[in-house]
Amino acid sequence: MDKIIIEGGRPLQGSITVSGSKNAALPILVSSLLTDGMSEYENVPQLRDIQSTIDLLMHLGARVSRRAGRVCIDAGGLDSHEAPYDLVRKMRASILVLGPLLARLKRARVSLPGGCAIGARPINLHLKGMERLGATIELKHGYVEARTKQLRGAEIYFDVATVGGTENLMMAACLAEGQTILRNAAREPEITALAEILNAMGADVQGAGSSVITINGVETLKPAGATIIPDRIEAGTFMVAAALAGGDIRVENCEPEHLGASINKLRLTGAEVNVGSQSIQVCSQGRLNGVDIKTQPFPGFPTDMQAQFMVLMTIAKGQSLISETIFENRFIHVSELKRMGADITINGNAAMVRGVTKLSGAPVMATDLRASASLVLAGLVAEGTTEISRIYHLDRGYEALEEKFFKLGAAIKRVKE
Repeated sequence: MDKIIIEGGRPLQGSITVSGSKNAALPILVSSLLTDGMSEYENVPQLRDIQSTIDLLMHLGARVSRRAGRVCIDAGGLDSHEAPYDLVRKMRASILVLGPLLARLKRARVSLPGGCAIGARPINLHLKGMERLGATIELKHGYVEARTKQLRGAEIYFDVATVGGTENLMMAACLAEGQTILRNAAREPEITALAEILNAMGADVQGAGSSVITINGVETLKPAGATIIPDRIEAGTFMVAAALAGGDIRVENCEPEHLGASINKLRLTGAEVNVGSQSIQVCSQGRLNGVDIKTQPFPGFPTDMQAQFMVLMTIAKGQSLISETIFENRFIHVSELKRMGADITINGNAAMVRGVTKLSGAPVMATDLRASASLVLAGLVAEGTTEISRIYHLDRGYEALEEKFFKLGAAIKRVKE
């Protein structure tokens, strides 16, 4: 098992190129199940979650080839409707195969999913939506077993905006008879990216990016290609790193309109943020100011940036209140930050962070994907050596993170434990 070792205290300077978005790539790769023929995707990041998705698609009978950032998928010969536990337990997004399998094969057997330990994240909204479309759903022996003679369009209201639920229902509705309307739909950029590829395949999806999405079902879809959008969370992570380490970093190949909340909060700390058409430059000198954040669905402050931003607040002036409204267990990284000298008090879904003058390097353990990134950021600014174990979480969502930080001047390396 690998670990990351960091000698902190070095300023970061230079430019990095953001990889393709994991959260956009996963549903787009899964959408290939909706059609026969070869679908081709560019700018696909090389991550563990991507490989887990490819393994699952191959288990279902798809033929997949992968070279660097290009993935080609031919789902013409599907010979299974079952997503087994051994594959699904590695990644929560595996539940996204439910909608395409139901729509195309009229049946699906999908293990209840696993993933990061950041809350229950129930899939009940996915299942209720599939039932509204005419599927029969049973939970047996840890599996979702779903059948339908033919999916039919319906009006579906989500009690809570759900990214995965919106994606799953959107894909299923493409091949349903009639019109489906999704209300209180998620508005994230990844939803819009999926809608664009579905429309390129011949679907009729309207309103993606708003809270109401309308899908007019079609009989068949055709293969199409897509270039995966840049990863806004990776971009945000490097933006925070620049502010944290007193550096000057230019983040290339990003979409600034996807990062409005993070840009706003960084400016409020006193960091200088200059926005280009597809780049963002962040500079900082001296100690920054603490600010409050509250995680919200897009376009609000993203829950996937909460842990990284908390690290910045640990050494900012004054105190900051961080409220987590999306996931109930997303403060697991706090105990590790406190080992490094952070002053953080948790009360329910809120964390009070009192800025200290410095963090100290220490052995720490990653607990989930974004917590892993936060510990890397803390190590970059801490005095002394920080050793981060269980970094397989990091490899699920960041492509060559330590290599990119090394290029920016960090004393960081990956070693075998």
